[in-house]
Amino acid sequence: MRKIHALAALPLAALMLAAAGPYSPPQGEVSTAAASRDLDRVAIAKAHFGNDAEWFEDRIPFFESSDSRIDAVYYYRWGLFRAHQRDLGAHGYITTEFADDVGWQREPYASLNDASGFHIAEGRWLNDRRFTDDYINFMYEGGNDRHFTDHMADSVWGRYLVDGDREALLRHLKVMRHIYRLWDEKFDFTKGLYFVEPLLDATEYTVSSIDASGGKDGFRGGDAFRPSVNSYMFANARALSKMAAMAGDMAMADEYAQRAEALRERVLADLWNPRLEHFTDRHQITNEHVKYWDPIRNRELVGYLPWMFELVPDDPGFAKAWAHLLDPQSLAGKAGMRTVEQNYEYYMRQYRYLGPAPECQWNGPIWPYQTTQVLTAMANLLDHYDQHGPVTRADWMRMLRQYTQLHYQGDKIDLEEDYHPETGAPIVGLDRSHHYFHSGYIDLILTGLVGIRPREDDVLELNPLLPSDGGVDWFRVERVPYHGRQVTVTWDADGSRYGRGKGLSVEVDGAEVARRADLGRLQIPVARKANAPITREANLAVQLVRGNFPRPSASSGTDTEKLHDAVDGRTWFYPELPNGWDSDSSAKTQWYALDFGREVTLGSAELAFFEDGKRFAAPRQFAVQAWRDGRWQPVASPTGRPSANGVTRVSWPALKTQRIRVTMVSTKGRAIRLAEVKAFAR
Repeated sequence: MRKIHALAALPLAALMLAAAGPYSPPQGEVSTAAASRDLDRVAIAKAHFGNDAEWFEDRIPFFESSDSRIDAVYYYRWGLFRAHQRDLGAHGYITTEFADDVGWQREPYASLNDASGFHIAEGRWLNDRRFTDDYINFMYEGGNDRHFTDHMADSVWGRYLVDGDREALLRHLKVMRHIYRLWDEKFDFTKGLYFVEPLLDATEYTVSSIDASGGKDGFRGGDAFRPSVNSYMFANARALSKMAAMAGDMAMADEYAQRAEALRERVLADLWNPRLEHFTDRHQITNEHVKYWDPIRNRELVGYLPWMFELVPDDPGFAKAWAHLLDPQSLAGKAGMRTVEQNYEYYMRQYRYLGPAPECQWNGPIWPYQTTQVLTAMANLLDHYDQHGPVTRADWMRMLRQYTQLHYQGDKIDLEEDYHPETGAPIVGLDRSHHYFHSGYIDLILTGLVGIRPREDDVLELNPLLPSDGGVDWFRVERVPYHGRQVTVTWDADGSRYGRGKGLSVEVDGAEVARRADLGRLQIPVARKANAPITREANLAVQLVRGNFPRPSASSGTDTEKLHDAVDGRTWFYPELPNGWDSDSSAKTQWYALDFGREVTLGSAELAFFEDGKRFAAPRQFAVQAWRDGRWQPVASPTGRPSANGVTRVSWPALKTQRIRVTMVSTKGRAIRLAEVKAFAR
């Protein structure tokens, strides 16, 4: 972020919302092995995030390994996380699933709850705790409309395992309990299990829904007792029990412990399919095609979710299910995990289109959503189960690399909705699909490859899931937040990379606290420390509802939607996803103005300009004006060009005004795209 001060030097706030720019992996390796062998965070951030690097430097854990593709995707995923932070102004930040609007999102916030578990699992590793804290607050202050199933209470518990913040954990306990009980509408009290329509489980066109239609459709309908929703509710109940015990409410703690255990018993007894040796759905409806309580006829990837939440006992009878994930005739596609095995009658049959383009289905395609779930489940299996079935660490590493590869389209990285299981090519290919945040990756690297296993007690546990060969020869991750401390983990197989000796080592707050010469488990006592306080600053220039204040206007490019895009709280610089207000290509001075509808105090603004080297370029000169005494008066007239694909902040002595305007002189022959403008009281 480039900072420009005008008229006075005032303190700058720390939080910005500019997303990573158009992304392609850096050419060549960033030199991060200096004499001290610490990672050069400034150089790495610049290589991966360009002009937006400063946002990341103090926020993310920095990682490198001997696998450059994993490294590139790790940083891409941090850019993806940032791009999906929507600033709601007074409501704080939320994390979105789609970068741009879709018809089924919760209005006017653009939120969806199905991927919230992934969003929280990724965000818990930020050193800046505001984003995930705001998101959790939003979801439990009315934002979770239960549009889809979720395991949000469990993910809030998972966040606590990293940051140790008891107050934040318990803040919404009553609301969590209320939301849990609302799901009684999907509970069959005679069977002791939850059921759901696959579409509302974020998985349309599954075996249960397609078969319930007689093979004719499957978008709606097909309610079933599913391993997914029952695993989510098991995990949520277990989390609520632990939270209640921490809050001193032992009656609630006992109640939800019993609920969790009852669900475990029913999943193991009724959703385990002995014939298929897999956890599968049972139909919840009866019609001419299916019968209530009959198990579905094919294995699906969703059958591994009970391991994601450690619902399954350490039993070889259950562990044999993992053989299907390795079987090319079942769930193992050449490019990744099939959502249903290929001998299913309607495997990969395309039912739904948006115009000529195929729409989303779960009858075979690879979905990063369930790939993340299964890799998390497999990591649990390998970390603390004795019975792994046929699965090895080499299998986990191979599948992580398959998943990594899905992010690539040639030399560019762009994660989309779903992929062909044999070729790895994107299937949906709609504009909305670019840079889709419906999955996780950072958490897999930190808890799986690096092996940090967060705990509620004062212990740092480490167990990297690297095979003895075919893994990575070295890795280092720095500035990982854990219980208020800063953790660094280094693996150097022969000691030549970092000059710190051979093997696995752990540093806490800069001091080495443990080491071993080989890969294996380490358990290190770590006294927790209070987290740094969360700093918040409200952006006044957010228009949540189109037509409301603040109202934008401009010198050109007056399309209502484009005007709104520059104040919708969302900033990214992906060329595949146009976002922001676009001026005409003109030599005339352009302007973009905001009317707040009332007098507000303003002392700074942030401007994010997009540049693509073709049609759009950041202005060569700009200024900020305020409407005072019946005319526009300059408040900031910086010299020099603002950042392109980054954020420029300008400050001035705080003043009261109802309207603000940015004037811009375009670069010759180029239009201006103002991706986002923000305004603050300070």
